Amino acid sequence: MDEKKHVKFRGRLVFVGFGSIGQGTLPLILRHIDMPRDRITILTADDRGQKEAGQYGVKFIVNPIERDNVEQILGPMLGKGDFLLNLSVDVSSTVLIEYCMRRGVFYLDTCIEPWHGMYTDGSLSLASRSNYGLREEALAVGRKYPKAATVVLTHGANPGLISHWVKQGMVNIARDVAGGDVKIPTTKEEWSRLAMQLGIRVIHCAERDTQIAEPRKRRNEFANTWSVDGFVSEGRQPAELGWGTHEKNFPPDGKRHDFGSDAAIYLARPGMSVKVRSWTPDEGPYHGFLITHGEAISIADYFTLREGGKAIYRPTCHYAYHPCDDAVLSNHEMGGRNWVAQPNYRIFMDEIFDGVDELGALLMGHAKGAYWYGSRLSIQQARKLAPFNSATSLQVVVGVLGAMVWALENPERGMVEPDDMDYRRVLDIADPYLGDVIGQYSDWTPLKERGWLYNEDADVDKSDPWQFKNFRVV
Repeated sequence: MDEKKHVKFRGRLVFVGFGSIGQGTLPLILRHIDMPRDRITILTADDRGQKEAGQYGVKFIVNPIERDNVEQILGPMLGKGDFLLNLSVDVSSTVLIEYCMRRGVFYLDTCIEPWHGMYTDGSLSLASRSNYGLREEALAVGRKYPKAATVVLTHGANPGLISHWVKQGMVNIARDVAGGDVKIPTTKEEWSRLAMQLGIRVIHCAERDTQIAEPRKRRNEFANTWSVDGFVSEGRQPAELGWGTHEKNFPPDGKRHDFGSDAAIYLARPGMSVKVRSWTPDEGPYHGFLITHGEAISIADYFTLREGGKAIYRPTCHYAYHPCDDAVLSNHEMGGRNWVAQPNYRIFMDEIFDGVDELGALLMGHAKGAYWYGSRLSIQQARKLAPFNSATSLQVVVGVLGAMVWALENPERGMVEPDDMDYRRVLDIADPYLGDVIGQYSDWTPLKERGWLYNEDADVDKSDPWQFKNFRVV
């Protein structure tokens, strides 16, 4: 790989958390960011990754961050101009964000985390346990410090790269429809108007992971190709989706929020129990889980066009995730346990022997039907490109790398989401690590080949294929 240094950084870098994503990110930071490794510290709650950190001579400290020790732990480690890379679980993102914004510290995370126990606290309302609620809380902190050092909210693969693939996909569609060059939007309103003009009604983060490992999943074990803690946490949150202005059939289990942007709704059931129809180039049509993710809300919010305070255009947006087959089995087993997690878990890494992670943005409803744009990365490609990575982790890791470089190049932007960033700059950094980056059109709709075996008239809206009712598997 080209070892070009994208940016120079002389501050201190602190990792909070060092699981599979942290371990995969460290070598690429050292490869592409010009900084002394003795300025890097890994701060984590357990000894996972200690061997990997040692290979690079990076300081490794086991000292869990808890509600009452944030200042005590981070005070000696971070000051103005330093960078906190939050790849942890069970540590409040908003607490770390406010700590950084008050002190002029750069910050980046891949999702908004609460303190341990919040996701499964049945005394809290579903709305407060949602990603919508967590995002509103984080955005409120950002508004308090508009001129702070750059804080990047939720930037890995998805959320993260998916927002940039949406924009590149829109540009590609516009060029193909117009038959030539198009003016690239530069503002939120211009992007929203382009999406409306193209007729994009639905956006999926469409992912199919076919990686397989040996030994396979065992009984009473949750196996996955990336963080089990992270997947189980988000899978037990309510299913969430950005809610489009074209939608006519509100879900019977759907709920609206009475605060915030009103760009999204949630379903009163865990995302791991909700299946939707989607499509990727290799897999074709498939059933995926409607797992809540930040991009479902931020993309829908970003592309909302308002007139007189009323939303006149917004696409429906959500995740449609088919994880590796062993993770599907793990989820099925956990569902049978009424969403009580298995006592054992395993993150597949060295034991993966084949498979691909196909992850991209599926844009639907425009003049050419459906268009998928994203990354098709095999385990063999991932291992050649970077150490300590699977295909799944590497797609996240290069999203982190691209966003870190962008933040250091844009040092005083305050809080930003992926949708606010320069999509081409981030993709130019990430693309060399994403395997085959492709765009492909399809005539697929969620109504295609429906009803031939059983009458589904009660479950579909034939007047408009792009209604959420048609995507949902009932």
